[in-house]
Amino acid sequence: MAKRVAIVGAGVSGLASIRCCLEEGLQPTCFERSDDLGGLWRFTEHVEEGRASLYKSVVSNSCKEMSCYSDFPFPEDYPNYVPNSQFLEYLKMYANHFNLLKCIQFKTEVCRVTKCPDFTVTGQWEVVTLNEGKQESAIFDAIMVCTGFLTNPHLPLDSFPGINTFEGQYFHSRQYKHPDIFKDKKVLVIGVGNSGTDIAVEASHVAKKVFLSTTGGAWVMSRVSESGLPWDMLFMTRFHNMLRNSLPTPVVTWWMSRKINSWFNHANYGLAPEDRTQMKEPVINDELPGRIITGKVLIKPSIKEVKKNSVIFNYTPKEQPIDIIVFATGYTFAFPFLDETVVKVEDGQASLYKYIFPAHLEKPTLAIIGLIKPLGSMIPTGETQARWAVQVLKGVNKLPPRSVMIEEVNARKENRPSGFGLCYCKALQSDYITYIDELLTDINAKPNLFSMLLTDPRLALAIFFGPCTPYQFRLTGPGKWKGARNAILNQWDRTLKATRTRTVQESPFPFAILLTLFLVLLVAVFLIFL
Repeated sequence: MAKRVAIVGAGVSGLASIRCCLEEGLQPTCFERSDDLGGLWRFTEHVEEGRASLYKSVVSNSCKEMSCYSDFPFPEDYPNYVPNSQFLEYLKMYANHFNLLKCIQFKTEVCRVTKCPDFTVTGQWEVVTLNEGKQESAIFDAIMVCTGFLTNPHLPLDSFPGINTFEGQYFHSRQYKHPDIFKDKKVLVIGVGNSGTDIAVEASHVAKKVFLSTTGGAWVMSRVSESGLPWDMLFMTRFHNMLRNSLPTPVVTWWMSRKINSWFNHANYGLAPEDRTQMKEPVINDELPGRIITGKVLIKPSIKEVKKNSVIFNYTPKEQPIDIIVFATGYTFAFPFLDETVVKVEDGQASLYKYIFPAHLEKPTLAIIGLIKPLGSMIPTGETQARWAVQVLKGVNKLPPRSVMIEEVNARKENRPSGFGLCYCKALQSDYITYIDELLTDINAKPNLFSMLLTDPRLALAIFFGPCTPYQFRLTGPGKWKGARNAILNQWDRTLKATRTRTVQESPFPFAILLTLFLVLLVAVFLIFL
């Protein structure tokens, strides 16, 4: 059984891993190379090596009820979609509440993690760290890597002929912090992802002209869904997930595209994805269609050629003058402190069982947490991974034989469409609820809706038809939280409280009811005299 656990990184997954280790009686030591916790959510004016970087205006794409830790809701007065500064405050509240800071060594870089000579027997690791120029070495029973996948910018300059002749400014979106640099400039943003659209929209408020270039298009959604409610609280329910996964993929993709197009027709705005059979991560942006329809952002195809002070887009021979190019072209990831014989990254993914454990290791004592892209929030996903991994590290749960794990890893890599539900065909993509339930089942923490329907029908119906909030993951099993039931039943109250900042008296007899009664009466009269 592992006792001393080294955790690399004090971001959202690192904090969850510390908490899970403490909860199960292990002794975690977390190494954080920067001077504070928060990872991605800690804004700094300058990019820090080895740490994810964000811009000043970043707001969460998943609402607070869906993106909290499973036993620690956001404060009620927080907005439903949380700005990065408040998100960092929440992470600090979590760390203080569960006394996690005592386990974190700040300004400490992990230089090397290697197997001990007797690894096949003990499963132990040697961890070499660097703190203020001083190198130290220590032995740990297990390792949990929580460094994320947004640290190494992907800058494919070879794919842009003529970029070396460009006399303007160009940089990766990782370098972007404020829109001031775009004032009165002609700006080109390459890549229609969340960062690319955010930057294009922000630039459009100050720039002379903004182009947004896309190769394959994207679905764009607003945070605000039906009746003004958070999109993910309506989309991410067990009922809808079961319905989607029971229907043929063409039917699901047609229904999804119809639903998304009800906000605005993506084809008319030049955004419709070319491949509509696969589920790309939707772009969450509340302003983009408004900026396009007012001519502030112009959607363009991919780049054919870059010249000294202009670009030529494919299918449009006219040159467009450009001052600044922003490459919102995503990220690659690596584990520089691990040897490739431990974890090898190929084609944007690693050979990890359940996206967590290297399948080939003689001893399952190294876990990668947070290396997955679910259609859902990363906080509860990483936390559930950590809970599951800790049970394995403790020896409570056993992994299957190596051959079985490798077979599953290869199957996930192939990503063969099942023909039903959404098609997740990109590396690391996963169905959020299905994946979480897999892990919860292994640690006996998945709620049993059938028995609950007999003992607590109100809760069972809220779990099945309501949003799949993280509190569901703490109703039973290890780490059971007594406040989970109440949190689930009151989740809509907390959601509405954030927007009901002015009391409005509702009409006691709404017009809709009056109209319905009139129509019923009219039909009744018609039937009587028929």
